[in-house]
Amino acid sequence: MINNFESNVQYIKYLVNKEVAKRFFIGNLDNSIDSVREIAEEIIPGPKALFRCCIYKERHIIEDRVRLVMESTKDNRVINVLDSACDECPIDRFVVTEACRGCLGHKCQEVCPRGAITIVNHRSYINQELCIECGRCKQVCPFNAISEVKRPCIRSCSVGAVKMDENRKAVIDHEKCISCGACIYQCPFGAIVDKSFVVDVLNLLKNSWNNTSYHVYAVVAPAVSSQFQGVKTEQVYAGIKELGFYDVVEAAIGADMVSAFEAKELAETVEEKGWKTSSCCPAFVDYVEKNYPQFVDHISTAVSPMIAIARAIKAKDKKARVVFVGPCTAKKVEMKREALKDAVDIVITFEELQAIFDAREIDLVSLEPRMAGEASSFGRNFARTGGVTESVARTLELSGLDLDVKAVRCNGIDECIKAMKMASFGKLDANFIEGMACKHGCTGGAASLLHDAKGIEMINRYGKESKTDNPLDILEKFPIDNINMERFNHED
Repeated sequence: MINNFESNVQYIKYLVNKEVAKRFFIGNLDNSIDSVREIAEEIIPGPKALFRCCIYKERHIIEDRVRLVMESTKDNRVINVLDSACDECPIDRFVVTEACRGCLGHKCQEVCPRGAITIVNHRSYINQELCIECGRCKQVCPFNAISEVKRPCIRSCSVGAVKMDENRKAVIDHEKCISCGACIYQCPFGAIVDKSFVVDVLNLLKNSWNNTSYHVYAVVAPAVSSQFQGVKTEQVYAGIKELGFYDVVEAAIGADMVSAFEAKELAETVEEKGWKTSSCCPAFVDYVEKNYPQFVDHISTAVSPMIAIARAIKAKDKKARVVFVGPCTAKKVEMKREALKDAVDIVITFEELQAIFDAREIDLVSLEPRMAGEASSFGRNFARTGGVTESVARTLELSGLDLDVKAVRCNGIDECIKAMKMASFGKLDANFIEGMACKHGCTGGAASLLHDAKGIEMINRYGKESKTDNPLDILEKFPIDNINMERFNHED
């Protein structure tokens, strides 16, 4: 770990974004071969390699990372594999251990569909050329003598979207991928990366001509309160304003708007549907749509807080452009959805924001704090597991709606999968599923600077700093009756 970064992988990503932003600010950024090579040599000066076998391998990977920042990706995909960085992990998934007793049963051999298991010197042996990694041998071994080791990227993906190609390189099955970014966070070689929009946001600011052509708003996720250690959240807002944004707005205000809409919808439809789910996490919504299409009508029709506040801003200011700043890679996909693409223009992550701050040499600690609106404590708590449920329940109470929310609060995609399985079996003992694809909620997002569980405490503290615990207070400034709060086009 280097400085305040959790890993060298995160640090390298930061260095690439920072160097690209730095060159943008001084006016000598271009995507020529020579320029890309210069950035790689700046980051990997040599003569000794820092992370890989040699500086040439490292520079090649950096060059590919730079191109990912500056150029469009195939099919505009957000989650991408850098072949140059993939270690082709030479891992045999199933291996016979010393615990093998050379039993007479040979169940492992009998159950193998490919004949990959033979008996050598009275012990089982797996021919890795024939093994299809089905795991049946491990399941039947009475001694648990067959070990299973998964590649980190495959192990991290609970929806089975990461696979190996014929060259043992990681590949993403985009039909299954929900863009949660777990593989990005877990890959120890940094071979899976999210498309960076650093250049896009800097161009948006530059082309606004100091916000005279149009107004560039930054909408900041409440998880920001857990990210920049040693700095007040309001100083982060000040830093964003310093970058040239017209204004900075809390996404938590959008969370208050969503809780009001979602509470009303839940009260009106839960008797008919039996149960409903939240819709603020795009990765969770994507998971349900891809795996349980029969339950799509159980998902709340409410937009996410990001979309809600972006639409509200654009309803008030016809010259507005909106940049969302948060910890989520799935938001980069959400903004492109056909029914939602009117709201947010660009999404960047906290990782990218940190790189831009440092490229511009902005010292957050020295800045005078500034507010970004005044969301309720419940809106700010959307950033952690359980926050959505608490806000909806509170809004139901304040609205005088008679409904007892019995919720499953899913802390990560594995719990989301379990909840949806229970629902599909008709055994869900709840009327509301709060789906959060990341552990601890948004504070544990793949593109967070910090993934410590202490982030929950920081979010709770930030919530308590709010002047109101009434999510409905915000509706005086942003009445949802005047804003399209639905995730779908009206003609759908």
